[in-house]
Amino acid sequence: MDVFDALMAGGWLMLPILGCSLLATVIVIERLWSLRATRIAPSGLGQEVCERIRQGQIDLNWLEGHSPLGAVLAAGLRNARFGQEQVRSRLQDAATAVIHDMERYLSPLGTIASITPLIGLLGTVVGMIEVFAVIVSTNGAERTADLAGGISQALVTTAAGLFVAIPALMFHRYFQRRVEDITVRMEQQAGQVVEQLAHQSGELTLAERRESPERRGVREQRA
Repeated sequence: MDVFDALMAGGWLMLPILGCSLLATVIVIERLWSLRATRIAPSGLGQEVCERIRQGQIDLNWLEGHSPLGAVLAAGLRNARFGQEQVRSRLQDAATAVIHDMERYLSPLGTIASITPLIGLLGTVVGMIEVFAVIVSTNGAERTADLAGGISQALVTTAAGLFVAIPALMFHRYFQRRVEDITVRMEQQAGQVVEQLAHQSGELTLAERRESPERRGVREQRA
């Protein structure tokens, strides 16, 4: 029995299992690409921001566009003049939004890991019902093909449900752990920036906007 025959033997309940399989595959590929520590919280960014704070000037536009961690740090630095508590509050709010974005699609992936075994179990029940219906029929002894079909549906749907659920559960746990690790890295680098602000003695200049070279050239031509 090849793969196509196995899928056909599973009956109509194979359709939602296949749909869950495709959706889980898309989610796993997308999260593997998105949940990269180098993209969200690159190492060394906190030290670089601390160095620029010591120099007394930092470009918030550059920091925001650098990475999600940069956007978190920029949100806190914008409130540096209001004191440490306000900085910490803004850092926490911005970090919460980033964490929420990192956890995107993890709930559907966990749902797939939970429901696909149940769908397979439902296929088992339906298949066994068909088997017993054949057995109790008057000519059940002559309907061995129908009897085998019910048993095949019971076994194939259960196997397919587990085949989808096990990898989905493994990746769900893996992505949860990766989110936790990235969150810890963000907290450590944000703590470095807050500590540097606490020890900053000179004035800090925050550049909000930078004029593009094109606009600067037009302005100089008009002058």
